[in-house]
Amino acid sequence: MSLTAASLIPYNTFGLEQNAEQLVVLHDRQQLLEVWQAYSSMPLLVVGEGSNLLFTAPVSSLVIVNRLKGIKVTEVEDAWLLEIAGGENWHQLVCWTLVENMPGLENLALIPGTVGASPIQNIGAYGVELAQFCQQVESFDWRTGQVHQWTAAECEFGYRDSVFKHQAREHLILSVTLRLPKAWQPVLGYGPLAKLGGSATAQQVFEQVCATRQAKLPDPAVLGNAGSFFKNPKVVTAQAQALQLAWPQLPVFAAEPGVSKLAAGWLIDKAGLKGTRVGGAGVHTEQALVLVNHGGATAEDVLRLAGRVRERVEQLFGVRLEPEVRMIGAAGETNLDEALACLS
Repeated sequence: MSLTAASLIPYNTFGLEQNAEQLVVLHDRQQLLEVWQAYSSMPLLVVGEGSNLLFTAPVSSLVIVNRLKGIKVTEVEDAWLLEIAGGENWHQLVCWTLVENMPGLENLALIPGTVGASPIQNIGAYGVELAQFCQQVESFDWRTGQVHQWTAAECEFGYRDSVFKHQAREHLILSVTLRLPKAWQPVLGYGPLAKLGGSATAQQVFEQVCATRQAKLPDPAVLGNAGSFFKNPKVVTAQAQALQLAWPQLPVFAAEPGVSKLAAGWLIDKAGLKGTRVGGAGVHTEQALVLVNHGGATAEDVLRLAGRVRERVEQLFGVRLEPEVRMIGAAGETNLDEALACLS
């Protein structure tokens, strides 16, 4: 089996031009085994739909695009168990569960990307996280060629975090098993969902989530972006209270005991950064949490813009933003500081 160099434009929603030295699109598990047997000595980068990636340089590792497909449903007394292949589209899965009358995922509608990416990031929105439903993750360990089954506890889910960002970062997600309880209750604690009322149906929640996201977030097919660029920062509650004294409109949400979560988009907006541009990259004029490619943006443009946003927010509020977008350099995963250092 021989692999060839390829452009990564089709595999990143930012629409930034970068190349991979070796790339393969994965359609079945036998193909994965053959690729591993031939190229296991190469470092691995797994890509789904590239909706949470920023390629900061040409990629020298082997790029595998996960397109594994299939959904298997097992019904038990109090729940449905869904085993979903890693290459399935996440939003299409949410739509399918509603058609099949298996609600629960509606708050996570329109989150871009694949099912395989969902546990890596522990995707979440409007008061719901993947961790609430995840029962098992099946992965392929690129270092050993072995298949591993992870319980939810072993996945070490956190806020936009999991074991797959750390010691298991060289794993390719083969499938995710979700448990959807039959005793469904709507989750309406966030923003525009509250006005729906306790009698809201799953379809109504789904439609409100979709309408809200479409009103706030640019379509990557029209304006290149990777969704929320920064995480909502966590600070000690005393700091959050002090900030609210100075900025009474600052949204603050409870996190773990003694810790509060702030709205990163609000901080960026109040720092006067909406519409700021560096080259072809800009802060979105409607949703400050999103950095966009206005056309012809380079990775350097996006990195310098992100650095400017982080610096300004820290100067004004004393809060340091951390990117939510995964940054991929020539040798693999990197971070904003390392990527900016490579530019200077």
